Amino acid sequence: MDGSTLRRRSLLAGGILLIASSGRGRAQAYPGRPVRIIVPYPPGGATDTIARLLAQELTRTLGQSFVVENRGGAASITGTQAVATAAADGYTLGIVDTAFLVNPGLFGDRLPYDALRDFAPVSLLVRAPLALVVASQAPWRTVAELVAHGKAKPEDIIFGSAGNGTAVHMAGEQFRQAAGFAYLHVPYRGGGPMFTDLLAGRVQMAFGTVPAVVEHVRAGRLRALAITGAERSALLHDVPSMAEAGFPQVDAALINALIGPAGMPEAVIARLAEATRTATLQGMSARLAELGFHPVGSTPEEARETFQAAIPRWARIVREGGIKPD
Repeated sequence: MDGSTLRRRSLLAGGILLIASSGRGRAQAYPGRPVRIIVPYPPGGATDTIARLLAQELTRTLGQSFVVENRGGAASITGTQAVATAAADGYTLGIVDTAFLVNPGLFGDRLPYDALRDFAPVSLLVRAPLALVVASQAPWRTVAELVAHGKAKPEDIIFGSAGNGTAVHMAGEQFRQAAGFAYLHVPYRGGGPMFTDLLAGRVQMAFGTVPAVVEHVRAGRLRALAITGAERSALLHDVPSMAEAGFPQVDAALINALIGPAGMPEAVIARLAEATRTATLQGMSARLAELGFHPVGSTPEEARETFQAAIPRWARIVREGGIKPD
């Protein structure tokens, strides 16, 4: 091997080491200033709660302020678009929920971003199963009784949701398609007014997060018939899962994930993902359990795979249900 070849190889190896050390340097230097986390909803909801818990943990572990910014509106599209169009430097992040996965099928070409192309997934955060609940005045005490009534007299069942395309609406549609029954769907502008009518008996059936319904169920104001997915809830351990009720495909849940704009440096994504997994599975875990959320924590690749699988699945349910945005 001649001297010029050795010199070329030395230069190449030096370049590779320089690139690698530069990547590590960016990751170690990040974050060098406050980071904003955009929540595409008003303050006070489940996604906002998760975001604030995560911001506290990341502030503590990464040594810079992580500040939550609420940008509600347009079925979460306004805030999510703000993430897509932000500088891809790691200083603008977003927390998304199930609507992020449903909206591509619901809005199609009207969506101002591509949910897969325009974002960098960082980590899945939590998963929260939903409870199928009925008004206390309703006659049904099992899923089978509800389904049988819906097949015989669908006009008797009013299903309330927090709006078209929301996680609770999609749970109801997934259940309807799986069970082959019918109901009258009434979308509300938010979960608050829907639950008001459910408690008053003007709505007979709904889905809600377990923390949102548990006290009403325990007090006898609502009756829980099933929990979505394969497992029971620790907060409502006497209520069967949808799998136990005979509908394992009804697994709709509220999920939250941390994302950033596409093009973020890989070293920054890796640092954020590691800190987020630690926060979710350790620092936040006790509080999340109290709130009825299942900590997930994931790699960026696992988050992307979840998005890639869920978006077409929800699009099919939207299409087969003939669902249109409000």
